[in-house]
Amino acid sequence: MDTKTNIALVTGGSRGLGKNSALKIAQKGLDVIITYRSNKEEAEAVVNEIKAIGRNAVAFQLDTKDTRSFDHFVREVTDHLKQNTGSSNIDFLINNAGTALYSPITEVTEEQLDDMVDIHFKGVFFLTQKLLPFMNDGGGIINISSGLARFATPGSSVYGSIKAGVEMLTKYMAKELGARKIKANVVAPGAIETDFGGGRVRDNKEINTIVANATALGRVGLPDDIGGVVAFLCTEDAGWINGQRIEVSGGMFL
Repeated sequence: MDTKTNIALVTGGSRGLGKNSALKIAQKGLDVIITYRSNKEEAEAVVNEIKAIGRNAVAFQLDTKDTRSFDHFVREVTDHLKQNTGSSNIDFLINNAGTALYSPITEVTEEQLDDMVDIHFKGVFFLTQKLLPFMNDGGGIINISSGLARFATPGSSVYGSIKAGVEMLTKYMAKELGARKIKANVVAPGAIETDFGGGRVRDNKEINTIVANATALGRVGLPDDIGGVVAFLCTEDAGWINGQRIEVSGGMFL
């Protein structure tokens, strides 16, 4: 990796929105680090795609639910960077990794709620905290939220509420890190056709039609609709965007 090249770390970058974001970021001229939870081969395929673009890339295993593993993960990443670039630092952190929970309030278990908090809030909070000493001043944090933090659909009470918490956390990040010129913003996708939640939006024709009918542009979102916005926030052109929530939903539930 070239020390003059900005570096972005994308959690959950082996598939779906994270993969698309990683590829679009590479197309903007950044080198990319991605994480994967279990499928190393899938992650390595993304790494190879990024290298084919002409950028450097590497994948590391990370379970964002396991905060106890974060110190080891940060050591792995920073040691790799020090060895290959001469610096341990990154420029952008994209907190993307996550999982879905579709369950009515009457059926959610405490274990399910704790898992979602650990993955989507506690993990985001403490991974960011651990990486901040290794972020270059003037860089940025992009937290992935959801349209479900703005509108309510039955069965997403836990997921939507936690994402709303992440959106407020992002404002605090922007405020507290402003002295270092580190920006913090939210990208909130609408419903997207990926394997997220078992491919629920992509594969269930009824849900797909409902979403398309509720979206001003008349269709369900695709990863290609989202990744470019994340990548844009990793460029100088977005340098004056800070503390903002950017919903990328095609005009869903306006």
